[in-house]
Amino acid sequence: MGWLGAAHKVDFVAASAHQARMTVFALPFPDISPEIFTLELGSFAFSLRWYALAYIVGLIIAWRIVVGLVKRPALWGAGGPPMTKEQPEDLLTWIILGVVLGGRLGFVFFYQPSYYISHPVEILKVWEGGMSFHGGFLGVVVAALAYCWKYKLPAMRVGDAVAVSAAPGLMLGRLANFINAELWGRPTDVPWAFAFPGQAAQNCPSVEGICARHPSQLYEAGLEGLLLGAAMLWLAYRRGWLMRPGAMIGVFLVGYGLARSFVEFFRQPDAQFVSDGNPLGLAWHIGGYGLTMGQILSIPMILLGLALIAKAKRL
Repeated sequence: MGWLGAAHKVDFVAASAHQARMTVFALPFPDISPEIFTLELGSFAFSLRWYALAYIVGLIIAWRIVVGLVKRPALWGAGGPPMTKEQPEDLLTWIILGVVLGGRLGFVFFYQPSYYISHPVEILKVWEGGMSFHGGFLGVVVAALAYCWKYKLPAMRVGDAVAVSAAPGLMLGRLANFINAELWGRPTDVPWAFAFPGQAAQNCPSVEGICARHPSQLYEAGLEGLLLGAAMLWLAYRRGWLMRPGAMIGVFLVGYGLARSFVEFFRQPDAQFVSDGNPLGLAWHIGGYGLTMGQILSIPMILLGLALIAKAKRL
């Protein structure tokens, strides 16, 4: 925990030392509309957005990965696959509900509880945005456990299959965040920085001229999606880790937790945590040292993941 706080302290000092610097270069943000297309029928308009498509395609890919895993009994050892090849489709419906409900409630209670307690009707307005990965993850866990309990399936093995399939959806979701020009990073002068559109993205008191920012969404897509996903598939198909119940869940938890904690150093702080005395938006801090909310929520994931891997390796 100490190295996280120390790095944030250094970041704050560095930012203070470069007040009013001039940005000399920023990559232009690609001209991609957040809406893929819009259908208008009289006064009614329906728009398909990249973020919604990312959810849909990510869940379909996850479903096909799980089907592919259960079709190969050799990957699972003596016990065989935890499900029939027809059951992943049924499980998908449960997981969709878990993602949507958990993601929304996680955002409400982790990031803006006081606002939504005062405005409870706003909780239902999911179309206005506001989803939390950690909440969505808890929602998936609850949905998968309920499904396993109902059909008397081995929960740990089903969880391993779901864990292997999760990374493509994470990657697509972060790419959609980039297209939507949301969840951008801190101001920087690295050569791959982007000039994100909008008044909020260009509001950089420490910068004169164009405000260039880290494309932190792309960092997360590469780490949480591409790199973690490749490692999960390699361990499942080449190293036999599906034969150790809980091992793949552990790898996912550790991999995501470490990736998210690292990228938090480059993400713009959550606005509700930023103040004059806390410019880095740390959710917990003492004397400038502390952690962001994303890091706080990732620490239990990392610890639980390490415990699951250790237990699986002993089996």
